[in-house]
Amino acid sequence: MGEINIVIVDDHALFREGLREILESQEDLHVVGEAGDSYAAVAVVARERPDIVLLDVEMPGEEVTDTVTRMRSASPRSQILILSMYDGPQLLRQLLAKGIRGYLLKSVHWQELVAAVRSVHNETDRVVLSVSRESLAKLEQSPTAATLTDREREILELAADALSNHQIATRLTLTEATIKRHLRNVFAKLGAVSRIDAVNKAMAASLITPHRDLMAGRRPAPPRGFPEGRPRPGGAGGRG
Repeated sequence: MGEINIVIVDDHALFREGLREILESQEDLHVVGEAGDSYAAVAVVARERPDIVLLDVEMPGEEVTDTVTRMRSASPRSQILILSMYDGPQLLRQLLAKGIRGYLLKSVHWQELVAAVRSVHNETDRVVLSVSRESLAKLEQSPTAATLTDREREILELAADALSNHQIATRLTLTEATIKRHLRNVFAKLGAVSRIDAVNKAMAASLITPHRDLMAGRRPAPPRGFPEGRPRPGGAGGRG
């Protein structure tokens, strides 16, 4: 069948090392490059022009959909297989539309991964999916027909409060990449093109209740019992 050249893209060095060891234990598989962020990934793919790219979804840098687009432009013959801890139909739908050849959960057995690499390389029309039955079922549904998950509502409410992705990630003890991924799913479900558009549509559908008063020009009401502009006890101009 010939040698299959592979690039591994994941921000965890230990995972890359383990994956390299598994792949290179096979006579026909050869790892020609690695990367730990999206920008380095596109550069190594453009340089090596591998047969297969094993790409993690949650990478430092740009959105995974943008990374896939840039990789396919830099090396059209390279086939992209997604490896992810995340099992979600919205992102899967978007990535399939971008031309990926497979989406596998990181919980798959190494033999399944090796078989997927060979299958995608040798069969030009084959798309390999190893996700939950629920995701496969939802893949055929219209994105707008789905409801927001509790986590998506929580993140969108914080976005409505004008918190940045970094601030939301810090508050929820998540990574910024995870916040971006949830927001991307929200946009797909609501048919939104921006955070503001998503917030407006979610509020119109009574899907979220922002914590702040979002009306333009409104200032937060002062604490009850202390009219705005009046010094509080112990403050400037007040008694000690």
